[in-house]
Amino acid sequence: MILPLTSLDATLANAGGKGMNLARLARAGLPVPPGFIVATAAYQAFVAANGLQPYINGQLSTANSQLSMDAAAHAIRAQFAAAPFPADLAAQILAAYQALPPALTIHHSPFTNLPFSPPVAVRSSATAEDLPDLSFAGQQDTLLNVVGDQALLDAVVTCWSSLWTARAIAYRQRNGIAHEGVALAVVVQAMVESESSGVLFTANPLTGRRSETVIDATLGLGEALVSGQVEPDHYVVDTATGRIVEKRLGAKALAIRGAAGGGVTTVEQDAASQQALPDVAILELARLGKRVEQELYAGQPQDIEWAWAGGRLTLLQSRAITSLYPLPAGMPADPLQVLFSLSHVQGMLDPFTPLGQDALIRAYVTLATLFGRHYTPQTQRELAAAGERLYINITPALRHAQGRTLLAGIFSAIEPGAGQAIAGVLDDPRLTVARSGLSPQAAASLARLIAIMARRVAAAMRQPHAQRADLQQRIDAFIADIDARSHAARTLDQRLALWQAIYSGFASQISLHLFPPLATGIGSFYQLRRLAVRATGSDQLALEAARGLPGNVTTEMDLALWTVAQVIQADPESAARFKAEDAAGLAASFQARGLPLPAQFALMAFMDRYGMRGLAEIDLGRPRWREDPAQVMQVVQSYVRIDDPEQAPDAVFRRGAVAAEAAIDRLAAAMPNPAQARLARLLASRMRALAGLRETPKFTIIRVLGVMRRMMLQSGAELAAAGVLARPDDIFFLHFEELTGENEERGTRNEELGRGRDWRALVAQRRQIYERERLRRQVPRILLSDGTAFFEGLGADSGDGALSGSPVSPGVVEGVVHVVFDPRDAQLAPGEILVCPGTDPSWTPLFLTAGGLVMEVGGLMTHGSVVAREYGIPAVVGVHEATKRLQTGQRVRVDGTAGRVVVIG
Repeated sequence: MILPLTSLDATLANAGGKGMNLARLARAGLPVPPGFIVATAAYQAFVAANGLQPYINGQLSTANSQLSMDAAAHAIRAQFAAAPFPADLAAQILAAYQALPPALTIHHSPFTNLPFSPPVAVRSSATAEDLPDLSFAGQQDTLLNVVGDQALLDAVVTCWSSLWTARAIAYRQRNGIAHEGVALAVVVQAMVESESSGVLFTANPLTGRRSETVIDATLGLGEALVSGQVEPDHYVVDTATGRIVEKRLGAKALAIRGAAGGGVTTVEQDAASQQALPDVAILELARLGKRVEQELYAGQPQDIEWAWAGGRLTLLQSRAITSLYPLPAGMPADPLQVLFSLSHVQGMLDPFTPLGQDALIRAYVTLATLFGRHYTPQTQRELAAAGERLYINITPALRHAQGRTLLAGIFSAIEPGAGQAIAGVLDDPRLTVARSGLSPQAAASLARLIAIMARRVAAAMRQPHAQRADLQQRIDAFIADIDARSHAARTLDQRLALWQAIYSGFASQISLHLFPPLATGIGSFYQLRRLAVRATGSDQLALEAARGLPGNVTTEMDLALWTVAQVIQADPESAARFKAEDAAGLAASFQARGLPLPAQFALMAFMDRYGMRGLAEIDLGRPRWREDPAQVMQVVQSYVRIDDPEQAPDAVFRRGAVAAEAAIDRLAAAMPNPAQARLARLLASRMRALAGLRETPKFTIIRVLGVMRRMMLQSGAELAAAGVLARPDDIFFLHFEELTGENEERGTRNEELGRGRDWRALVAQRRQIYERERLRRQVPRILLSDGTAFFEGLGADSGDGALSGSPVSPGVVEGVVHVVFDPRDAQLAPGEILVCPGTDPSWTPLFLTAGGLVMEVGGLMTHGSVVAREYGIPAVVGVHEATKRLQTGQRVRVDGTAGRVVVIG
């Protein structure tokens, strides 16, 4: 029941997170107050002796709201307080208490006729607390300056019952921690009557910078700081140089100190000019923090509570800083690397599955050969995983003047928020511009590639429609070929070999034909914008000319789904089913071929063409519509509700095309001379013929991934049948090298898969990491190798309270906000303003009913912006924390011309 603080048995299971971490500090010889741990077995014995578990379960069964959760927590804690303390357990705790030596400035009781009762700090330590990825800070109770036997026993019970505070219950529910099986240990330590105390972070918690130690300090006990009652001193230490680089003295207007006979008292004071911790102690504390981080936690940044008394520093607890965004494994802080989030380009902020990461990295490695670069997935440095998301290393481009110019243009088109962050680091001396050029071999490869591209761009300018038709024929033939070959692959080895062959084929057969006409269309669009700005002072006419673009595969998909809805509307039985049943039921009926025939056949035709699409589809590991068609059913249900012919998506799209032709006419008329007018019409015609290809690369990649996913699911089913995996889609939580044995340190040969390693346990661990990462709401746009993270999008609130962002689709609309995090859970009413973190093509069917669009990520050429322009939906993107600052039900005005969102009701 009782463990010494230095015990090797102080594990998470029996000592809780805080107890386990304190024991680790104590065993390392670090300055920790003496104490002991009341193990989780004691909690379990107390609960069992008093029959509390059935009562807890009964209260939790009805705790389904904040009000009921508060009531349940109050009732459970009252039961703990009223329960008698088992005598044998009390005797063990009190024996350890009486054997406890005093700490630092605390001495024996001055009352010689009383037994020695050392003041102690009593701290809760839950088994689901202070974990590497969840801190649970402040969820359970700590009691300070506890004096006497009965006070100690009461404090232990108070700590035990704090496992069931409303905030602890809610926190576990929010983070997917089951209540069943959680237990709580109690750490009892000799009390340190601190002269000053506070917290230390071995990395800067605001910027993420790992090279800085941040210390907050106040006078007296640290409870005043932890509870937010005092403005502390703030010190920042550069750990590389060992210098204090920032020192700001806080008001420290009150202090908490131990009271005579137990408990604490609050004292007001005038200490604004008094430094709570001397400089020599600040530097010593910073060194102690780094020692803890490096020696005990393998470099994981730590949040450490400390005390200063009698000229000595004492560490009171240490836990991981879970708010920091993780860095790529093995990436050193120096030389500085700058990483750009691929998720923000894709409008998909969820984590990637391990095999999904590998799919994109291997695609990059194959495409890099076109530029004369030859890597393996292990040696490439351009893509790195951080927080289970992929980041692009843009450092080489930032070290060249031309590269900086090129990146500025790219960011303005796809992610202005990231461009804004990059502008803030360009002057960093660690990013000096280098003069080295390409190697002769790389330069020759690049020159050959440019020559090929130039010829094909010229051909696209001459014959845009023929070039487009040729490209489509090549893509369809390629997909048909790999689909046939995938059916012939019978084993996992054959399927993985075909995977690589597919990539090589795409690079050699498709990519060099795909990008020239696309570049021609987008380049014409940008040139048209420049002409418009010079002639009219605005690019609005050029943006309007991009409405209703033909040949956009995402638009075609959305209109195809509208056609399905029309078929259903025209059939009374189908229409009745789609109005009466929920999306999940309709999806099940479709997969069982149980829908009315008109609906069944229309949806089957749609799935034959688009069933490989789905939410977060760029990740090979995510389900596709053909596997779970519920989202498609939900969108069709929204379309079926449209009864105004003028609001029909095809009518909206046709009006956009007509408006585009009118905008081209107005733009040509605004040109200063006939030659410029002819140029404007030429650019507009090439844009309308080819800019719709903007979505074709992604669509082609998704078609390829659809074939690959089907192959991997077949192998996953085989491995599940053999007992190696629990279910078929577990295969996406293994790495390519583990499946092939390319890297013997990471896995076995394929024919030995399942021998000598618990693959199920490995998959379960990775699924847990993946699910934890899915809870992360903020993902940095830009991440530096020293840990600095840039989260913000464009613009703070303007003076009139408007939210600002990047204008990407002109027009002004007023409507009711509908905040959506998952399109599978949303049925957008016609005219509502869609507010979301970002979108990929699986979101765009919602655009057909949305009145306007507001996104947290994106730029002029991200797909959500392109589709919004084509539909004529006013859109503002890159709005920082739009999903937090706007609420469902608010009425807003979205100005897609000025880039403003104004709440009007």
